[in-house]
Amino acid sequence: MNPRLQGLDPTATQHVMIAGQALDAGRVDEADQQLARVLSAYPDHPEVLRMKAGVHSLRGRHAEAMAMMRRALAQRPQDALYHNTLGTLLGTAGEYEAAIDALRRTCELQPGLALAWYNLGVMLTKCVRNEEATQALQRAVSLAPEYAAARALLADILRTRGMADEAAAEYRRLIAAQPNAGLAWWGLADLRTQRFSDEDMARMRAALQQPGTAEHDRVAIGFALAKALDEAGRYAESLDALAAANAIAQRRQPWNATAFSASVAGVRQAFTPPPRGAGEPIGGEAIFIVSLPRSGSTLVEQILASHPQVGGAGELPDLPQVLGEESRRRGKPFPQWVKDMQPGDWLRLGQRYLQRTARWRGEHAFFTDKLPNNWIYIGAIRAMLPQARILACRRDPLETCFSCYRQHLDGNNGYTRTFEDLARFWRDFDECVRAGKALHPSHVYEHSYEALLADPEANIRQLLDFCGLPFDQACLDFHRNTREVRSPSATQVRQPLRRDTARAERYGALLDPLRKALGLPTATA
Repeated sequence: MNPRLQGLDPTATQHVMIAGQALDAGRVDEADQQLARVLSAYPDHPEVLRMKAGVHSLRGRHAEAMAMMRRALAQRPQDALYHNTLGTLLGTAGEYEAAIDALRRTCELQPGLALAWYNLGVMLTKCVRNEEATQALQRAVSLAPEYAAARALLADILRTRGMADEAAAEYRRLIAAQPNAGLAWWGLADLRTQRFSDEDMARMRAALQQPGTAEHDRVAIGFALAKALDEAGRYAESLDALAAANAIAQRRQPWNATAFSASVAGVRQAFTPPPRGAGEPIGGEAIFIVSLPRSGSTLVEQILASHPQVGGAGELPDLPQVLGEESRRRGKPFPQWVKDMQPGDWLRLGQRYLQRTARWRGEHAFFTDKLPNNWIYIGAIRAMLPQARILACRRDPLETCFSCYRQHLDGNNGYTRTFEDLARFWRDFDECVRAGKALHPSHVYEHSYEALLADPEANIRQLLDFCGLPFDQACLDFHRNTREVRSPSATQVRQPLRRDTARAERYGALLDPLRKALGLPTATA
């Protein structure tokens, strides 16, 4: 018997084991039902607490999840698996540095646990610490050569370095060994450097039909198959594959659109009118690029990072983490404490952000922070960093939402699973950016992807002018920049500007449900 289940009677043991299997498969309701039968009799059993923490996390209740997990860990402080679970819960909540600490402790306690090294590599990549991530992932693979997720993430890192052929070869090797390795299939699809063959599609369909294929692999393979079908012009079938993949992903990690919209509105209201922010002119070195995914934000960062004065840092987690630190310090969630802030407090937070991001300014006067959802925090950015620039990237809403729906994004982007949730999320973004622009017209710039395609030089000059930068020819030749790019557009931004990225028109009336959700005229109207 699993020693972690000691102290439970046979019936409770059975319920907890079933709950664990359900959690692994993403069946949250089933896991919760099983645990409900145990919690009343064993409210403090560490393994029951650990399982319940997983349920809370998958439902987005991160504070409850971590509080419960810490209660469990206090009883088993030397259990590597418990530190590993805490690390993954912290990572899911966006507390990446704390997650890294917990996972490093896991690796100290059990150096041979490949899962811990892999999870550590994931968190390090989220903090854009790719060299350390590579070392952790290589350790995972050395311990478990068949570890598909670790090998796929190593191939992803090759892609960020512009080594598309090498990444493709590694994905292919992984698929040859494990035909149902979903992340490898999706990695190939996301490279966008080669077309899938009929044989590839047959192999993906076969993997989806295998009973042993895990649900997370089914999701990734489904997105890859949808891309292959799209390339073949089989648009209805492609949409069917996307619907199936997104349905699994939504079941595994539901999205509460109503709660998210309410939280965004609450943040916007807290900063209207703007509070008295930091009294010192700090933050001029920071350029925030905010957007929905698939809106051309990576392209904008690549253009700016091609300027000799700008370093492209990528999707930094630091701004929400600084706000999270203040929430813990004050004992109340953001934005409830905004009304209590004084100029000196905002200055302290701005300085904390600049301290955390100092490594990105070593060789450049400016740096970009491209974490997409920072549009939620426009008011906080202005209060903390009065001189910072905020670039809001816009793309046609139908193209944006459809591109998000087609992209295999992680659980933090659960709004991409249905057309209705996508449309609501887009409206939240639109309202937030419009409000931010109205309140801070000289520090918020709305950039149009379509305008950039129509007149690249004029729009690049406008971008640079807003950022206070002189024009540089290298920004027009952005595709020659060899910097690491960690986003789905990593391969695309190493090519000259493309004008063939629109997809919606090819689907015609098939996308009318998305058009209706967005309030747009239908193709059949």
